[in-house]
Amino acid sequence: MTCRPGTVVAVDVGGSGLRLQTYAAGPGPVLTAPGARVGAAGIDVAALVADARSLLAHAARSTRDEMAPDGSAGATTAPEVVVWSMRGLLFLADRAAVLAAVVAGLGARRTVVVSDAVANLVGATGRLGAGAVVAAGTGAVAFGTDFDEQWRRVDGWGHVLGDAGSGAALGMAGLRSALRAHDGLADGSRALLRVATELLGPPEGWPRLVMTAPDTPERLASVAPLVTAAAETDAVARGLCAQAGAHLATSLLRAADGLDQPILSATGGLLASPVISQALDARLGAAGARRTRAAGGALDGAVHLGRHLRDTGTLPQHPAYLLVV
Repeated sequence: MTCRPGTVVAVDVGGSGLRLQTYAAGPGPVLTAPGARVGAAGIDVAALVADARSLLAHAARSTRDEMAPDGSAGATTAPEVVVWSMRGLLFLADRAAVLAAVVAGLGARRTVVVSDAVANLVGATGRLGAGAVVAAGTGAVAFGTDFDEQWRRVDGWGHVLGDAGSGAALGMAGLRSALRAHDGLADGSRALLRVATELLGPPEGWPRLVMTAPDTPERLASVAPLVTAAAETDAVARGLCAQAGAHLATSLLRAADGLDQPILSATGGLLASPVISQALDARLGAAGARRTRAAGGALDGAVHLGRHLRDTGTLPQHPAYLLVV
C-alpha cells in the first residue's frame, strides 16, 4: 500500500460495520465495510483489520491514480498515523490485543487505539479540551474528560443493564407499552401496538424476536422510529420520548461533572426527534447548562486525533480509553 507523506488513516468501528477515511493534504472520501463484526459474543478483530486493509488498499489505488505515472509525488509505503476508534473497546475486547493487531495489520509509523466514546467527544467538540458528549444510537453512552486528570464514562452498559435513552431502550419501552395495550391495560398505547405489529408481526412472536436473537439491540432499536413518529399524536409515545431525552441529559451532566467550563454536546439519530431533543435541552437548562451543536462524529474525532499526533508528536493517553504506540 502506498500513501502520501504524512497520511492519517482514521477508522471507526461500530455495530453496523467499519468506516475509513484518509487525510493527507485534505480529507479523502469515507469508505465503508458493512457487516456486524462487533456484538455481544465478542469482536472479530482479525476480520476488522482485514476489512480496513482492503479499504486502505482501495484508497491507495485512488491516490496512485492521482500521482504521476511513475508513482512520484513523494509516495511512501506506510501511513504516518492510524487511529482506530472502536465500539466495545472497554468490555468486548482486549485493548492490548487490538492494538497489536492494528499495528501488525496496518503498519503505520504511529498507531492509536481509542474508545469510540473519546472519538465521539473529539468529533463533537472539534478539540482536545474539557468537554462531555452523550451519544444516542442503538446504545447510549456519555463521556467527559479534560484529557488530563478526569476521564469519566457514564452508562454504555448495554440494552439489558443500561443504555438509558438509547434506541434499544426506547424501542423496548415502546413494545412494553404496546403489549400493555394488547392486554387491555389502561396505560398501554394502541397506536404503538398497531405500528409494532405491522413491523414485527403478531405480538405472540415478539418475545422470541427480542429475547433470543443475536441482533436483539438492533431489533429493539428498529422500533424506536415508530415511537418517535407516534409521539406527534400519542401521549404514551410522547412521554416515552421525553423520558429518553431526560435520561440522556442526566448521563451527559454526570459525565461533565467536575470539569472546568466544558463544552457539552450530543450526537446520534435519536436527537432528530423534537420531543427527545427538547426534553434533553430542558433537563440541561434546569441544571444551568446548555449544549453546543455537534461539529462531527466519531470518524471526525479519529481524524482530528490523528492529525494532532502527526503535527505535535504527542497525544494524552489513558490505559482504558486511549493507547498510543
